[in-house]
Amino acid sequence: MPEATETRILLADDHALVRRGVRLILDNEPDLTVVAEAGDGAEAVEAARIHQPDLAILDIAMPRLTGLQAARELARTQPGLRLLILTMYDNEQYFFEALAAGASGYVLKSVADRDLVEACRATMRGEPFLYPGAVNALIRNYLDRAREGGAIPAKAITDREEEILKLVAEGHTSQEIADILVISVKTVERHRANLLEKLGMKDRLELTRYAIRVGLIEP
Repeated sequence: MPEATETRILLADDHALVRRGVRLILDNEPDLTVVAEAGDGAEAVEAARIHQPDLAILDIAMPRLTGLQAARELARTQPGLRLLILTMYDNEQYFFEALAAGASGYVLKSVADRDLVEACRATMRGEPFLYPGAVNALIRNYLDRAREGGAIPAKAITDREEEILKLVAEGHTSQEIADILVISVKTVERHRANLLEKLGMKDRLELTRYAIRVGLIEP
């Protein structure tokens, strides 16, 4: 198959075994090739900058940056890069956040062997790929919003505050957070203070509990 039709893929998942399985599925196809792997969201952003892939496949639950946070960053810094979310979560909230983050599709790990290759090809054709349950969720959400005459409610915190919250909850110091997000320590401290004020919390422990509750980190 000519080089021009080959899709170069970045694969990000914090479980090496999952990456190996997904890589086997993809590398078996003549038009798909994995050119880089990453074990967390921050690594994925860096790997995409270095390898310039055509498509990034991102797990949701990863350390440092989640797949959704990484997707938002990649959509901002590499607008030409296509994004696919690969997840074990059949969860409407994550699904809508994935679309909002710029992902073209949402594939469940449980059926990756059936859906992933077609999802990659659809995404590269510029078409969305949605698993059947997601289509139902999309229609239901649209009808609910049409009935209520409203939009999807805004999140309580900004995307940047969410990134800071996740890293704080994972136990990173302000200096480490500044290094990961390439911002100053002073900016980290400001965001942290804003988070505590907005969420009505007083310390890291309360922020960590909140991060677990909203699915940013696993307990």
